[in-house]
Amino acid sequence: MTDTAPAVPTQLFLPPGGQGPGLVLCQEIFGVTDYIRDRARELADLGYVVLVPESYWRLGSPVISEGMDGLEEAMDASSRLDWETTVADTVAVTRALRERPEVRGGTGIMGFCFGGGLAWATAAALTDAGDPPAVLVAYYGSQIPSLLDLADRVRVPQLHHWGTADQFIPAQGVAAVEAATAGPETTFVRHEGAGHAFDNPSPAFHHPQASQDAWASTTTWLAEHLV
Repeated sequence: MTDTAPAVPTQLFLPPGGQGPGLVLCQEIFGVTDYIRDRARELADLGYVVLVPESYWRLGSPVISEGMDGLEEAMDASSRLDWETTVADTVAVTRALRERPEVRGGTGIMGFCFGGGLAWATAAALTDAGDPPAVLVAYYGSQIPSLLDLADRVRVPQLHHWGTADQFIPAQGVAAVEAATAGPETTFVRHEGAGHAFDNPSPAFHHPQASQDAWASTTTWLAEHLV
């Protein structure tokens, strides 16, 4: 289902009961792929009103082939975005979701890879404006190690997933994120032997055990923190 909020194309996924807490789900570097849509549907089935912004909309909303064969094109697409504008888009989408009549309770933000960093920066921007998200969930947020100056502005309940064999983010970068986010409201999970994008079903990235474990802990954590 496609919706618009306000100028950014978004995809809306409603829970079986039609109402619930809100959750903005930020795309990975490959765009709003079938994988992202599947995760959005699964979250909706758990009772959340899920809104997925098409962050590449100024580029024509491309959906890029997942896996190593599409990685160069995906990295080129992400590099052509204006980061601050993309964050502003996601802030606008989050505010629009809060205003939807289907949303009951808090509104959080979640993202994978590129989207994990985007969720982090959006949470900081919303906090600066006095309306922080209820929660933040980031799967291997690629940009977070370079955005640690925002850490003091992302003081909301947050869950981070990282693989110990991430081929794109050095272990010291992950450790720096853990140190910067440490606190009673932060849950930080490392998945042994998992590489970057381990939740992505592409054979180039997928780590079945880490994907299963991370999703189980994510759904449990959301049930406790996003109500």
